[in-house]
Amino acid sequence: MVHYVTVATCALNQWALDFQGNYERITESIRQAKAAGAKLRIGPELEIPGYGCYDHFLESDTTLHSWQILGRLLQDRSLDNVLIDTGMPVLHRNTRYNCRIFILNGRIVLIRPKMHLANDGNYRELRWFAPWTKRAQVDDFVLPRFIAQITGHRTVPLGDALVSTEDSCIGIELCEELFTPQSPHIAMSLAGAEIIVNSSGSHHELRKLQRRVDLIREATMKCGGIYLYANQQGCDGDRLYYDGSAMVLANGTVLAMGRQFSIADVEVTLATADLGAVRAFRAANSSRSIQASHAEVPDYPRVHVAFSLSPEHAQLDYSVRPTAPMQPRFHTPEEEINLGPACWLWDYLRRSRQGGFFLPLSGGIDSCSTALIVHSMCRLVVAACARGDPQVLSDVRRCTGSDIVPQTAQDLAGQIFHTCYMGTANSSPDTRARAKQLASALGSYHVDLSMDSVVAAIVGLFTLVCGSTATPRYAVHGGGTAENLALQNIQARLRMLLAYLFAALLPWVRGRTGGGSLLVLGSSNVDECLRGYFTKYDCSSADLNPIGSISKADLRRYVAYACTHMDLPMLSSFLDAMPTAELVPFSKDYVQSDEVEMGMTYDELTEFGRLRKISRCGPYSMFTQLLHVWVDRKLSPREIADKVKRFFFYYSINRHKMTTITPAYHAETYSPDDNRFDMRQFLYNSSWSWQFAAIDNAVDRIEALGEHQN
Repeated sequence: MVHYVTVATCALNQWALDFQGNYERITESIRQAKAAGAKLRIGPELEIPGYGCYDHFLESDTTLHSWQILGRLLQDRSLDNVLIDTGMPVLHRNTRYNCRIFILNGRIVLIRPKMHLANDGNYRELRWFAPWTKRAQVDDFVLPRFIAQITGHRTVPLGDALVSTEDSCIGIELCEELFTPQSPHIAMSLAGAEIIVNSSGSHHELRKLQRRVDLIREATMKCGGIYLYANQQGCDGDRLYYDGSAMVLANGTVLAMGRQFSIADVEVTLATADLGAVRAFRAANSSRSIQASHAEVPDYPRVHVAFSLSPEHAQLDYSVRPTAPMQPRFHTPEEEINLGPACWLWDYLRRSRQGGFFLPLSGGIDSCSTALIVHSMCRLVVAACARGDPQVLSDVRRCTGSDIVPQTAQDLAGQIFHTCYMGTANSSPDTRARAKQLASALGSYHVDLSMDSVVAAIVGLFTLVCGSTATPRYAVHGGGTAENLALQNIQARLRMLLAYLFAALLPWVRGRTGGGSLLVLGSSNVDECLRGYFTKYDCSSADLNPIGSISKADLRRYVAYACTHMDLPMLSSFLDAMPTAELVPFSKDYVQSDEVEMGMTYDELTEFGRLRKISRCGPYSMFTQLLHVWVDRKLSPREIADKVKRFFFYYSINRHKMTTITPAYHAETYSPDDNRFDMRQFLYNSSWSWQFAAIDNAVDRIEALGEHQN
């Protein structure tokens, strides 16, 4: 027998500590859900204060203001007749918990604290919250007095319980709990929960979404049931981008799935599912029934509400249409690079109340990729304006200080995107031409300059101070290593100075009186950061770096993608060019090469980075793994050892650069970002004497064994 319920799950672009804005987005999502006939609405994790409050969670203000916002939700009668699941921190017996709060018609039904906290990678939840460890148990929670006055009751249940409606039963798990070996949804489903809700704060990483979908699909395929997944969306105020993708699944099939990348503030995903199909699916599985009847299944407390999720005669109402199953849409990594950082940049631009971006264009792959991401952002914004999104249009007009309604991405770029080629005598005509051609294609306001006079002034000042004999020379002109490096770093660091000068004054030059100054964009890729192959405080030092945790190989594939999918055939010249810093004189016999100078290829750097971070390898274990991984590369054990030792030497002597690296969009699990993600020291003993000796001993044994076998 059919038994239809309409449910709503939301992706909201919440902002840490933006209580008023967060409240408005929450209420808008509830109203949209209610208007569509949904009786159950869930939102993202910690949606009231915003997920990314970090150490602000330790402040009593954050908890107080969250209760105040909840009080407003409880008082709003226009939100009645929808069972609402929202999230905020709660202090219970002087212990802070990350909680979901179920409310209905002005009353609090249940407070459910998170049981398994995310505490690795980018997450530090144990720093701010305690896990709820009382499985299938509840306490009486004493409400704040002003909340008790609103609801008319003094205590509510807090703990691990199910919400029982007149027609179904709801279980709750929070984000990380889905990823744990003993996920709560298993026991809850065996205990009779037919609907599982999961409110998440899950960030985007390349190639990650499929894992989420697979876990939920597997959960509903094994256990049966309806699963609602909500997620934060957008830039919450830090390096992470939360990629939405709210979804509803039932019995192993996807019924509805929201967009992964969106610049909308509120996205509500709806589905109508059949509780009758859940019951039939479960009852037909004999093994599941045996497990469900076992005495070891937790006896969950049930909080009963006099409320139905389905119409009384839904099976006779032919106007109710079930949601047809769909195939989930997964973006390619190239599409993810094109969309994720673009949405992140737009959030940062509009919320920082600045007037646009300034990007030093070098004519190479990295700055080209950054420019393409800005172009993608402009395309998304123009499309939203064409749809009549009032928030996006308002943000555009504030950023530009005009009444513009951009018709093309180039229209918008001409207002908010500023690029500059900062050439020297060491720059080639090819890179200058590529930069100019790219700027023209994207519509940016472009400046082309030569800064030789500024470089000469700096060198002249040094000679004036230190004496006429102290004139540094490049190595190709007979100079030493220190001279050669210093002359390169002068150029690199002057580019940062000029970038901030132009970012501050170009709006003034153009007569822009509103919209603020420009945000400076950096363009160092993750592999360069890992190796430390950049000058500290050069033009990689900026306000934001959209590509700072994306590999060179992925960026090349992205530029190739943009070449065809964005109708930019001139990008092929970037793909054909050799990566070069162009900081020393070139000739027909010598051109500076990144990979030659680094002593390793970008592909090797990617492999080193993944082994170091994801596989958690030190020098010795990295060497032993590569002995097997690189068996087809025809490298001797000693050659592999030399590569590993070279990597760790340069990684360690340059690690200090990560302490000042530009905040970068987080996209890779091997990012070396020191500030949040890669918690390691920055002063190393770069000789690695014990570790390198262990490698050398292993090589000696391998070589001796080989001689013996021969």
